Amino acid sequence: MDGDALAVQVRLQPGYAVITMAGEVDIATAPQLGHHLAALAGSGRPVIADLDQVSFIGAAGLRMLAAAARQAAGSGGSLHVVSARYQVRRAFALTGLDRQIPLARTLAGALAGLPAGLAPKNPAGGSRPQAGLPARGQGRPARPRHETGKEVTG
Repeated sequence: MDGDALAVQVRLQPGYAVITMAGEVDIATAPQLGHHLAALAGSGRPVIADLDQVSFIGAAGLRMLAAAARQAAGSGGSLHVVSARYQVRRAFALTGLDRQIPLARTLAGALAGLPAGLAPKNPAGGSRPQAGLPARGQGRPARPRHETGKEVTG
């Protein structure tokens, strides 16, 4: 991929959308990102921007994300960002954007931050429970708890 190329993929899921980017988000490619983000942010649904394959994000790209977050909030939705890359997380921290837009290291982490009922039960797509955990409805029944969080005995 050449230095100024940006690949964008949009996946609409029930209740939310995922936009995945790969390449560099700079002054030359930010308008392409902004076009996609504006359409998604105005939909009123949560949008997850997956930047895990973004090798560079400049001020223009950060501005596009901030604008999309404001637009999404104004439309009743939200914007969440995924990236484990040091460069992207550092740019968010330096600009304070990490305090305005939820920033997760993984897609599963971003999905967990969505409002209740919108995130899939198993983001990996399978129907099996995680290793070591009983399937729903199996195992020991939950005991009632006091407000302190301690189990009720008896």
